[in-house]
Amino acid sequence: EVFLVLLFTVVLNLPFGYWRQGLRKFSLPWFLAIHLPIPLVIAFRIGLGIPYATVPLVIAAAVTGQWAGGRFRKSP
Repeated sequence: EVFLVLLFTVVLNLPFGYWRQGLRKFSLPWFLAIHLPIPLVIAFRIGLGIPYATVPLVIAAAVTGQWAGGRFRKSP
């Protein structure tokens, strides 16, 4: 189940990372692109009963999804 949450987190953050890459840094839309997926990830993690100790892994998965989504936008 932990793997499922991590996969969900990466996949969910891909389009948000893509969106974020095209925005002015520190603008409101940029802030939203980073933070909008967080409640969904938290709800999914809690809904499956995943322990709080996995939060660092979930954060790493979110950063990975944001980074990969941004790379998709940058690639020629």
